[in-house]
Amino acid sequence: MSFHAAVFIATSLDGYIARPDGSIDWLTTRGEHAGDTGYDEFMASVDTVVLGRNTYEKVLGFDFWPYEGKQVEVLSTTLDPDADERIIVHRTLEALIETLNDRGAKRVYTDGARVIQTFLRAGLLNELTITTAPVLLGTGIRLFGDLDTDIALTHNATRTLNAGFTQSDYTIHR
Repeated sequence: MSFHAAVFIATSLDGYIARPDGSIDWLTTRGEHAGDTGYDEFMASVDTVVLGRNTYEKVLGFDFWPYEGKQVEVLSTTLDPDADERIIVHRTLEALIETLNDRGAKRVYTDGARVIQTFLRAGLLNELTITTAPVLLGTGIRLFGDLDTDIALTHNATRTLNAGFTQSDYTIHR
């Protein structure tokens, strides 16, 4: 594997990335108050974005395409492969990895709970940047699911943002 895979995501304090219906209103209503999270700098460092179907469909509701200039891959067993000329749909993780390696992807941004969990379980993630919002949701879509084994992390830094947000960076040991 020649690429470096990274996560840059926000969670509630209790570890949810969305409400049960996929809504991220809890973040969008607060996030603008956090200040500079480093997201733009992070996005400038990646050449490829890997999304799951749910995250891809959430992005379609935005007023703009946030991945302009990036190769966008969607891991989905149900999305129509011809759904959008801006993306390539992959049915399996193996097919996705083959494409990333064949194309020479260097730095991959993985987004969406299932994709992140899949990459984590497969030992494909290198780093996590998690911004924690000062809110408890109590239920929703968890960032991390069940694991078969412990995954060792090195804590690199935590910084305090505005409005009670914090952000922590970790390196994943494989």
